[in-house]
Amino acid sequence: MDYQLFTVEQVAERLGMHVKTVRNYVREGRLKAVRIGKSYRIAAADLAVLTGQPIAALTTKPVERARQVEAYCVVEASAVSPIVSQRVANSLVGAARGHEQGELPLRVQTIYDPSRAQLKIILIGSVETTAIMMRVVQALMEEK
Repeated sequence: MDYQLFTVEQVAERLGMHVKTVRNYVREGRLKAVRIGKSYRIAAADLAVLTGQPIAALTTKPVERARQVEAYCVVEASAVSPIVSQRVANSLVGAARGHEQGELPLRVQTIYDPSRAQLKIILIGSVETTAIMMRVVQALMEEK
């Protein structure tokens, strides 16, 4: 027999109750539980006794996951004036706001160091969007 244990939080979620209610059931003896450390564990069979449902009805559903691929890119440009830095930063932030909403969010961060005249651009998003943004960076940096 498969001996499955649930946390108080899992039982509360399955029964549609508040966690405190489930804890009260345990303390009152209405729901049998085992204390492990500072938390309780409830056996599936004991949960079935409380609910009157068969154990099979209490099994968890598998979690559906979708694969995501994200790209992180750091671009450093030297000999950049503050005006060019500001223009590039504004253009990239505007382009990031305009990307399609169905995709992963596109994040753009720019850091300008005036003492070194260096601009650092950090792009985080889907591979396709990040690649497009890299071309935008290249085009903006080639402009005079």
